[in-house]
Amino acid sequence: MLPLLGLATIVVLLAAILSKRMSPLVALIIVPVAASLIGGFGLQTSKFVIDGLKSLAPVVGMFVFAILYFGTITDAGTLDPIIDRILRTVGTRPTRIVMGTTLLALMIHLDGSGAVCFLVTIPAMLPLYDRLNMDRRVLAAAASMAAGINFLPWTGPMIRASASLHLPISALFNPLIPVQIIGLVFVFGMAFWLGRREEKRLGLTAAAGSIPMPQRQLSDEQAALRRPRNFWFNIVLTIIVLGSMVVMGEKVPPALVFMVGLCIALLVNYPNVEMQRQRIDAHARAALMMAGILLAAGVFTGVMQGSGMLKAMAQTAVGFVPQTMASHIPVVLGLVSMPLSLLFDPDSFYFGVLPVIAEVAGQLGVPAVKIGQAALLGQMTTGFPVSPLTPATFLVCGLTGIDLADHQKFTFPLLFGASIVMTIACVVLGIFPL
Repeated sequence: MLPLLGLATIVVLLAAILSKRMSPLVALIIVPVAASLIGGFGLQTSKFVIDGLKSLAPVVGMFVFAILYFGTITDAGTLDPIIDRILRTVGTRPTRIVMGTTLLALMIHLDGSGAVCFLVTIPAMLPLYDRLNMDRRVLAAAASMAAGINFLPWTGPMIRASASLHLPISALFNPLIPVQIIGLVFVFGMAFWLGRREEKRLGLTAAAGSIPMPQRQLSDEQAALRRPRNFWFNIVLTIIVLGSMVVMGEKVPPALVFMVGLCIALLVNYPNVEMQRQRIDAHARAALMMAGILLAAGVFTGVMQGSGMLKAMAQTAVGFVPQTMASHIPVVLGLVSMPLSLLFDPDSFYFGVLPVIAEVAGQLGVPAVKIGQAALLGQMTTGFPVSPLTPATFLVCGLTGIDLADHQKFTFPLLFGASIVMTIACVVLGIFPL
C-alpha cells in the first residue's frame, strides 16, 4: 500500500507541475496532504507537516534574507562595475558568456554549497544576459551544470555516502577524479553548444562579429539608488558574508549571517528609515514567493518521510533486482541515479535507500564502494539543481525568474547527459565492471 501510494504521490506531483495544471506551491501542499489522508494517517498528517516545516525553517530564513541582501547591494550599484569587467573580458559573444558563466559557477561552487553558487553567479550574470537579450534558461542551465558536476569531498552527497556506507571519502572520491574531469569536458562542451545556439537565435553570424556592446541605461529611480562611493565597502561586506558561510557555516547559521549583512548594508547605503523600508518592499515579493515555495516543499518532504512512504518505496524497489544482474548494479545505478533525484531527497536516499542497495549488492559480491560511486554520479549531484526536493532548485528559478517546469525541461537533458557520460567513463576506465 505505502510503496504504491508514495509512487502515485510523486507521479501526480510531477505531472501537475510539469503540465502547469498547478503552481509548484499548490502542488507541493495539496498532493502530499491528500495522499496522507488517503493513506489513513488522518490527524498525523499535521505532525508530518510541522516536522517538515521545522527542518526547512533555517533554509527559508537564509534564502529570504539572501534575496533581500543581494537585492539591496544590487540597487546600490555594487554589481555594475563587475558586470562591465565581465563584459570586457568575455566580450558580448554568447558562446564566451555561457562558458564564462559555467567557469564562474564552477569556481564559486568550490565551497561545496549550491546555494552560495547560485546566489553569487546568477545575480552577477543575469543583468548581462538581459542586456544582450539572451535566454535566462541558458543561465540557469550553465550554473546548474557547473554546480552539479562538482561533487567534491566536502560536498553533501559525498559526506552522506561516506557516512552511510562507512567508507573513507578518499576511497569514494579518488577513483572518480578522472571521471569528473571527463564530466567537466562534457559540461563545457554543452556550454559552448548553448552559446552557439544563442548566437544563431540572436541572428549573429561570423561576418557580423560580436553583438554591439550595450550601453547602460539607468532610469532616474535607479540612478538615485546607486551608491558608487560605497562600492568597496559593499564588496568587502559581501566577501565577509559569503566567507562566514564557508568558514563558520557549522557554528553560525547562514540565516543569521545574511540577516546581519542586510542590516549593515541598509544602514550604510540607505541610512534613511523610509528608504530602508522602500528597499525591503521592493524585494519583498520575490522573498515571499521564495519562502512560500520552500515551505511548501517542507510540507511535501515532511509527509513523504513521516508517513514512511519514501522508505517503503526504497525497500520495494530493491526487491526487484534480479540476482543475475548483480554485476551490473553499479552501471544501472549510475544511469538512474540522476533521475532518482526527482524521487528522493538526499537524506532519504543516502541514509535510507543506498545502504539497502549496498547490502543487497554486497550479498551478491559487489563492493559497497562501487555502489557509493555510482550514486554520486547523479543522485543529488547532477540531479539537485532540477529536483523539486531541494531548495536550491527553487532558488535557481527564483533568481532567474523562470518557471520550474521550464527550467526542468530545459536543463534535465543536459544534467542527465552528464551522468550518462560519466557512467560510461567509469566502465571504460574499469571502475565499474560489466
